[in-house]
Amino acid sequence: METRQTDDQSREPLLKVDGLKVHFPVREGFLQRVVDTVKAVDGISFEVPRGKTVGLVGESGSGKTTTGRAIAQLVPITSGSIQYDGNELVGLTRHEFFQYRKKIQVIFQDPFASLNPRMSICNIIAEPMEIHFKSWNRSQREERVADLLEKVGLDTDAMQRYPHQFSGGQRQRIGIARALAVEPDCLICDEPVSALDVSVQAQIVNLLQDLQDKLGLTYLFIAHDLAVIEHISDYVLVMTKGKIVEQASAAEIYRDPQHAYTRELLAAIPKL
Repeated sequence: METRQTDDQSREPLLKVDGLKVHFPVREGFLQRVVDTVKAVDGISFEVPRGKTVGLVGESGSGKTTTGRAIAQLVPITSGSIQYDGNELVGLTRHEFFQYRKKIQVIFQDPFASLNPRMSICNIIAEPMEIHFKSWNRSQREERVADLLEKVGLDTDAMQRYPHQFSGGQRQRIGIARALAVEPDCLICDEPVSALDVSVQAQIVNLLQDLQDKLGLTYLFIAHDLAVIEHISDYVLVMTKGKIVEQASAAEIYRDPQHAYTRELLAAIPKL
């Protein structure tokens, strides 16, 4: 794997992944015997400096989404270490991980599928607060929802409306507001703009950058599009077949890619 040292790497990382493996058994037959193993993530290591954006890029099936889900404890981890602010996360029980659930939030790819169509926007955004801020009353939650909607560029009259009444870009803004509801330090952005029109993609990326500047957020930004990764990332990880094959600053990746797969991804960016 090609790795080049950057100034950001000298910072104390908020997130540190070491030797992470996520393997899924393939079962067949009536007895569901294990006949093979899918090595979705196969021994990767990287760091995410506090307050910075690390882009994780690769084609569909490369393991990048599984990596994000493993960090958020949404899939079982086979082996390896994930440290958050110096604390080991692998091996924690569901109860022990609860305190980190609000620190690490996920923005999902499909904003419509990730929002409950039967709930109002107010209830969608307030739901995490009911879980993590049990002492807050309804008025406090609604005040926080109104503030979050303003932060993501939506009017407060959206509170009583439902997901189907919004465009794709607006729904993703609602998803971002929900992720921010519990005041996280780190956001795992899992293909947050790939389901949106190109013009809307830029708006959402700019919003994420503005929020990072204002709130001091740390991002792991997962995407298959190197053009999007270039715009938002300080540091880039290139992943294929469950492994990270190159990592460097965004400037170095685009100026002087070392791995053949990275060069292939760069060559695939449409020339305008």
